[in-house]
Parts: sequence; C-alpha cells; structure tokens
Amino acid sequence: MILKAIEALNDNNGSNKSSISKHIESTYGDLPAGHSALLTHHLNKMKDSGELVFWKNNYMKPDPNAPPRRGRGRPPKPKEPLPPGLDLGPARPRGRPPKDPNAPPKPSKVKISTGSGKPRGRPRKMARPSGGLGGTAMAKERHQDWKP
Repeated sequence: MILKAIEALNDNNGSNKSSISKHIESTYGDLPAGHSALLTHHLNKMKDSGELVFWKNNYMKPDPNAPPRRGRGRPPKPKEPLPPGLDLGPARPRGRPPKDPNAPPKPSKVKISTGSGKPRGRPRKMARPSGGLGGTAMAKERHQDWKP
C-alpha cells in the first residue's frame, strides 16, 4: 500500500507521511481508527530495512544505483568466525560473584608494630581547663569595681 502510494504520488523529492496517508485513505476508503499509528510503524520499519529512504521529512524509494547509506559514527570491526570445534560454554553473569557459604573463614591479620612507641595519626585534643576565658577571679572583681 505504502509503496503504491509513493509511486502514485510521483514526487521528485518523495512524499511526506500526511500525503501518503491521504492517498491511502482516498484510494482504499474506510480505514481503521489506528491508521496513523500503523502507518508510522510501517514507515519506520520499511526505512530501517532499506525499502524506503527518509530524507528531509519525505519518504522515497531508494535509487538502485546509489551507494548504500552508512550510519553515523565509526563502523564496527568485522568479527572473525570461531573455529568449528571450539565450544565457549555459558557466558559469565554480570556483577560480583556471590560468596561461597561453605568456604572456611579467613584468618584474621596480625598487627605488626612499627617499632616506635608513638601512636599513629593526629593526637587527641586536650580537655579545656574550666577557668573560663583565661582570666582569674581577682581580675573579674577589679573590673566590676572600676568606675570612670
């Protein structure tokens, strides 16, 4: 249907989706409710398979003499076939393998001293004396008695 509609419309630049839809509706009459969704699906399917070429929002039949269009990006490397007698077996699952519940527990590491008696890291803060901000009780009394 789609190819017949494109041939019948015979535009040099191809036919857009709405003109293809109108031609199919006028030719075949009563269409199902999901016609536009079906048309979009089949146009995309035909575009991906190479039956149609999509260019500037128009669909057209591919030119038989034109070279095939390459996709964007770097093409993948060709894969070398494996020798016929080689069997790879099942593929490994993703992620970290689970722990074996029957495995014996690992021995704990023994701490080796470095030889010096100093502990590692920054030393702990010393507790502050409870005397306040560095003043004595006598200095506070003198300050309260002072008058200008």
